Amino acid sequence: MRAKQMPSSILTRSKSPVILLFAVTILALSFFFFFLFSPSSTTTAAVTVPYRHPSVRPETSFVASLEHFLAHKAPKIPASSDDTVGSVIDHDVRRLDERKFVKEMEWLRGDPYYPMSMPVRVYVYEMPSKFTYDLLWLFRKTYRETSNLTSNGSPVHRLIEQHSIDYWLWADLIAPESERLLKNVVRVVKQEEADLFYVPFFTTISFFLLEKQQCKALYREALKWVTDQPAWKRSEGRDHIFPIHHPWSFKSVRRYVKNAIWLLPDMDSTGNWYKPGQVSLEKDLILPYVPNVDLCDAKCLLESESKRTTLLFFRGRLKRNAGGKIRAKIGAELTGAKDVVIEEGTAGEGGKAAAQKGMRRSIFCLSPAGDTPSSARLFDAIVSGCIPVIISDELELPFEGILDYRKMAVFISSTDAVQPGWILRYLKSISSTQIREMRRNLAEYSRHFVYSNPAQPLGPEDLVWRMMAGKLVNIKLHTRRSQRVVKESRSVCTCDCRRSNSTHSNPIN
Repeated sequence: MRAKQMPSSILTRSKSPVILLFAVTILALSFFFFFLFSPSSTTTAAVTVPYRHPSVRPETSFVASLEHFLAHKAPKIPASSDDTVGSVIDHDVRRLDERKFVKEMEWLRGDPYYPMSMPVRVYVYEMPSKFTYDLLWLFRKTYRETSNLTSNGSPVHRLIEQHSIDYWLWADLIAPESERLLKNVVRVVKQEEADLFYVPFFTTISFFLLEKQQCKALYREALKWVTDQPAWKRSEGRDHIFPIHHPWSFKSVRRYVKNAIWLLPDMDSTGNWYKPGQVSLEKDLILPYVPNVDLCDAKCLLESESKRTTLLFFRGRLKRNAGGKIRAKIGAELTGAKDVVIEEGTAGEGGKAAAQKGMRRSIFCLSPAGDTPSSARLFDAIVSGCIPVIISDELELPFEGILDYRKMAVFISSTDAVQPGWILRYLKSISSTQIREMRRNLAEYSRHFVYSNPAQPLGPEDLVWRMMAGKLVNIKLHTRRSQRVVKESRSVCTCDCRRSNSTHSNPIN
């Protein structure tokens, strides 16, 4: 086939190099201005630069945030309609299930990404104030009592701050939508529209600040209140979220909510804190402790670079239970070694200052198991720019499905850690180039472990809902399956019972 012949006028014009150069220049400038001002370029910039509220500075201190919340926000929160009921019958559960089915069919037909679509829709229960605001006020009125210590000497209110994930998540969920920054989770006011149900009960505060019997009574009341809800009965709790972040909290009744999603500090596969079958990576979610020390930001990291002369730092209790017994062995091995600081210390204000100072002067920070496989010290190290040296064979890490801890931490097995000289030889073999790279990654990763109000994109609250979205398919599968099995079992039972009654009423048959 012959090529189409170009008009001679065009051929004549193309022979002029000046005109050709002018045309190419105009074309290049057109492309430049198109890409500079096109919508796609602004979209790209919006993605690469984290969105921040223009007028609200995020508060990362639990005490300061709570003070502001109780003084300004708590009384002004508008009461949204709550369709929960006090006395539940089978009809309530069936009616909710029917409404839920209609909604799910709408999503299935209208949303090409359902059930993996975002945002996650969360229904927040409006529980009586004795489970929520009263406990926050109790903490507010007593947190300055520094003499309030646990049996092992830890400041009670410091422990509550460490495990205050229930406050940070709840404060974000119930904030007016105009003040929220997270776009991957939305609060809904109708239960049939919810993917998940959040239970805003402050289990850690009640455990530490109430008398033992008073606490157990409140746990039983909370358990009854939640398990009486139609949504709970519909799913047997599988789509309900319980913040049980301290391993001692809610312990007396948690066997009754084992189907629910628990927010935990770790899995504790040793069995010391959770009974077999109560926790699993399939249904539960591990959340980071709230750091005890202040964030070392970009300026701080730059200024501390030349001051990091300590090779390895540890400050804390060397005598712990369960898997934490390895601390004493490691402490005995490393105490007195050159460029190593091993200190016995507590978590009080003086201890916080000493730990923060030590971590900001160190290259590596030792993070062995505590009474549980995890330790708040790991997250203190991360936000301090000190490379964690993790010694905990049973440890499951927060958001491990989307964060690669190998980029910012060193992992050492318990077997190697107790070998004479092994830890120091290994750390000294890590090149300065690798150390700089890991510290750069720490600077980038630290945002994932700093709770704040308002909650920030890519902060721990944000990652919670990204991880939750991945659980929704399994939750829906198990909920539907359990309903089918229970329904069919009841049908069989009804038929058998009728047949049995008929047999007994007519001996001839």
